Amino acid sequence: MSDPIIDVRDATKTFGGLTAVDRVSFTVTRGEIFGIAGPNGSGKSTLFNLMTGIPYGPTNGEVRFNGERIDGRPPHAIARSGLCRTFQKDAEFPDLSAIETLQISAVYSGGQSAGQALENARRAIDRVQFDEARAHMPSSELSVYEKKQLMIASALVSEPSVLMLDEPASGLTKPEIERLDALLVDVNKSGVTILLIEHVLSLLLSVSERLLVLNQGAILAEGLPADVVRDPAVAEAYLGGRD
Repeated sequence: MSDPIIDVRDATKTFGGLTAVDRVSFTVTRGEIFGIAGPNGSGKSTLFNLMTGIPYGPTNGEVRFNGERIDGRPPHAIARSGLCRTFQKDAEFPDLSAIETLQISAVYSGGQSAGQALENARRAIDRVQFDEARAHMPSSELSVYEKKQLMIASALVSEPSVLMLDEPASGLTKPEIERLDALLVDVNKSGVTILLIEHVLSLLLSVSERLLVLNQGAILAEGLPADVVRDPAVAEAYLGGRD
């Protein structure tokens, strides 16, 4: 595999007697969209947590970004190095506008000056194709899809080289998922590597170049999406019956 940007080696996370992530190893190539699937409780979000240090790192194992170990670093240092993420639950300041929310993210996550923050907030709005006329409205008045756009822009405002998205299609309609599909492809083409956790398989299979499936914290399958979905164990236990 050429030019790896992320290298996870035997990553493990335990909580008392529970092993939530069990010796997971994989490599992500610079510039690709890497999909992660699995049922609820399979360890997907926990894997993102230990990679970004939010709110914890791995119990054992290593996480390397651009060839350097980042496990053990403070979360803000990991984010400022170029590895940014979103979360399953949309989070915004309801009384602040999208522009104001992005400026806060740029200052606190990206360490930017006020001037830089405003400039990058406007750039992030453009990158996610957000309606500029609505960018100054209170976030509480935004639609579900607009809140998803804002969530992605909040990560992009720090100008990351890797964007980690945790179920961005949750709650969206089919037309909105198609818009999100195009948006992710566009962001990726701009040079951003994407790791995508998703239960909406139509989106995951459409955009992912490789797919990893977790089962009870361990890797069940990994490879080209078409090959992974043909794996009988994957189809029966995790993908069968899903939309």
